[in-house]
Formats: sequence, structure tokens, C-alpha cells
Amino acid sequence: MRINIHILKSAFALFLVFDILLTLTSCSVHDSEPQVYFTTGMKIGEVSSHSMICWTRLCKSPKAVPVKHARKERPFRSPLEFDENMPANQMEGAVEGSAGFIKLTLSAASDTIVIPWKKVSENTDFTFCENITGLKENTSYQILVEGRYDEQSPIAQLTGTFKTAPDPDHMAEVNFTSTSCQYYWDHDDSIRGFKTYDSMLKLKPDFHCQTGDFVYYDKPGPIAINTELARHKWHAMNSWPSLVDFYRQVPLYIQKDDHDMLKDDASPLKEPLGEFTFHDGLKVWYEQVPVKGKPYRTVRWGKDLQIWLVEGREYRSENISPDGTDKSIWGKEQKKWFVETMEASDATFKVLLSPTPVVGPDRTKGKNDNHANKAYQTEGDWLRNFLAQQTNAFVVNGDRHWQYVSKDLKTGLMEFSQGPTSDEHAQGWKPNDYRPEHHFLRVNGGFLHVNVYRQDDVPTIKFTHYDVDGNEVHQETIKAVAYELSSQL
Repeated sequence: MRINIHILKSAFALFLVFDILLTLTSCSVHDSEPQVYFTTGMKIGEVSSHSMICWTRLCKSPKAVPVKHARKERPFRSPLEFDENMPANQMEGAVEGSAGFIKLTLSAASDTIVIPWKKVSENTDFTFCENITGLKENTSYQILVEGRYDEQSPIAQLTGTFKTAPDPDHMAEVNFTSTSCQYYWDHDDSIRGFKTYDSMLKLKPDFHCQTGDFVYYDKPGPIAINTELARHKWHAMNSWPSLVDFYRQVPLYIQKDDHDMLKDDASPLKEPLGEFTFHDGLKVWYEQVPVKGKPYRTVRWGKDLQIWLVEGREYRSENISPDGTDKSIWGKEQKKWFVETMEASDATFKVLLSPTPVVGPDRTKGKNDNHANKAYQTEGDWLRNFLAQQTNAFVVNGDRHWQYVSKDLKTGLMEFSQGPTSDEHAQGWKPNDYRPEHHFLRVNGGFLHVNVYRQDDVPTIKFTHYDVDGNEVHQETIKAVAYELSSQL
């Protein structure tokens, strides 16, 4: 039998064309399937002995827009020749959100909790924030976050881990880290973002306290003159790999300060930043953080530690108002709550996390918005005296761009300032300007590590300052009640 070679060639050609078309069609169908990502990570927030809050966000792309602009020299290394009017999705750090659904699974050795698929939308910047209760105390949990555009699309996954707090009658060693003041353009690692986060993670803290100025709305690159640009600030900061890795493994308690709300020294009556108002700042804040309910709260971590996280922007008087008994940073309701909860506590050590200084010393020129300033001296004197009367009470404060340990000359109250998250952000105090209050002074970036433990059955608290690379630069060890203090440089 003879085969017509021309027919065979034609058939083969048709087969090739059909195969190519089939392949192209398959690729087109596959590529058109909407894919979502967790590029801005997750936050495990407000962990107590029996509850937590999970925050995350669905994203369109696996990576943020990379850094292209050169920066000016420190401090505040803002971008050079930055076009504030370019589309937000083209700016460095941009991560567009995606509609879709999120599912959450928490699992421990004998406990599993599943939050079924929930829809996220543009109205809340595609964020997901779920309060989980019924957890077991002092228990390690694995967390799995899953996301998808719809039932037919691929599923993205992000895993994390955390441990719930011990109950108040449980004697357990506890350690935590604390930071403040981080500006996207002051990053010190072009790939990871901020060295401090990787250094803290090596210490395996039980939780982390971020005392404010997580973002800077009023600094260029861009300046947040509207809600879209304010949200962009969070997307850019959260997309740094060092933050993604840290916050999926370390529970967070976050507080807001002026730059997270609006601009420097923000208060409810402060004029807008462009068209962005204080009210807008509140809305974006609660959209972007794992916090629900009252912004001031207290959390117990076993028998020996209780922390207080206070609110310094929502209830404050105007900074320019005359000082007096009615002028307040906290407001009457919060002050009443603070006194009642602290006096009722039987925790060995009581630590106030304050977004702004209580002891200082602070600059006398150009600063008038915290308890260490003359503008709020009446409330500051009351607060320092009250805390000094409590047994084993200390202050850890944010907002200052230098590290210090200070002891109030009148009351003996001790305060520990973490300093900024990077060296690039350090400024505001002369390195050799030691005051009588200072036990330690360093005008550079890093973080604070706090360790509560029992030594020969004596409750002990140790405050250690680190630089951004994780090197110890100062340490204060204090035994309960006796206040036997040892310092190491």
C-alpha cells in the first residue's frame, strides 16, 4: 500500500497547529486563574492565656515593588527625586490587594480550631482580622492561613506559630522584645528590610511590644495625604521579609503614636495632612493592626509579669493648652482604669509600655507632647509618683530616637527607651550629653529585651539593650522588692 506523502505532511502540519493551539489555550486558561498571595505577612496579636487575634491581607503579587530611588544621608534617609504624584501601585514597597477568601486553622497537640472561608474586600483593604477564643493556657499552637480568589483558583498558604500566656498562678520564665520608630526609607538591609527584626528573632521572644511610629505618614516617599497613600505605608513596611518572618512567629502587642495617626504631635483636633484627617487615621489603624476593642489594655504573663499598654493619642488634650489638673494625655476614663487595674494586680513585676516618655529626660526645645515635658508636668508628676508607689513597677517607652536607661531623681522610677529600629533613624540627642538621670545613653538604633525569671527562687527582671546586629550594649538586672541593681556595659 502506497501512502501519499503530501497528505501525510499536511496531516502532520495540522496536528502541529492543533497541538500548539491546545497548548496556548491551556496556558491561557491556567494563567488566567486568579492567584493570591500573603506578601504582607500575618500578625499574631493580643495573645492572652486563652485568646488571640489573627490579622492578614490578601495580595495580588508575590513581591512588593523593589526600591529604586537613592536616599539622602542619615538621619531620615528619605528618597531623592521621589515623585509624590506617581500612582501608588508604582511606588517602592507597593503591594496591591486582592479580593478573595481566607481560612484559618489553629492546631495544638490536642486542640484544633478552624475558621471557615471568609470573604475579604476592598472596603477594608482586603484585610482579615479574627478574634480566636477558647485556647489553652501556656500552649504552643501552629497556625495555617489559607487564601484563594474563588473556589476554582489556587490556594496560597502561610504558616506561623505562637504560645499562649501562662495563667496568673503559673510560675514561668518570660521574655519579650520591644521596638519603636521605623521609617520605610531608613531600612538598613536592602533585601531583608531591618536587621533588628532578624536579631530579635534569634532570641526567640515569647512576644513583642511595638510602642508606636510603626509607619510615618508625614515623611516623604510618599507623604500620606489620603487614605490610599496611608495604606501604602503599611503595605510597604509589612512586606519587608524580616518583618514577615518575625511576626508570623512572635505574637505582637502594638500601640499607635503620632506618626501612625496623622503627623508629628498628632491629637484629635490636629489639622489634616492634605485630605487625610485624624478620623481617617483611626480607621486605617484599626484596619491594619491586630487590635479590637479599647486601645488601652493589660495582659498577664504568669505569676511574675503583667504589662500595661496605654493609649496616648485618642483622648489627649491639645498640647498648647495650659497645664493643669484637667490637662491629660490619657483622659479620665483611661487613668481610672490604669489605677484600678495596677493596684489590683498581684504580679511580681509591673511594666508600663508607653508610646512616649514618662521619665525622660527629653529635649526642652521643640517637644511638648509627653509626660516628660513641661506641657504635661502636672499629669507627669502624678504618674511618676503613682508608679513609684507600686512595687516593682517600670516603664518601657517609645518615641525617642536614642536608647537610654534613666532613673527619676525625685521618685526613683526607672524608664527604659528602646531607641529606633535602625541606626539610620537615630537622632535628637547629643551622644555625650549624659544627665544625672542617665544610667545608660546611646544615640543609635536597636531594641530592648526583657527577661523575667526566678534566680534561687527570687523573682528577677533583666533589661538588656541590643544594637541592630544583636550585640548587647547595656544590661540592668533587678531583683524583686529589694531592687538590688547591677549594671554591665
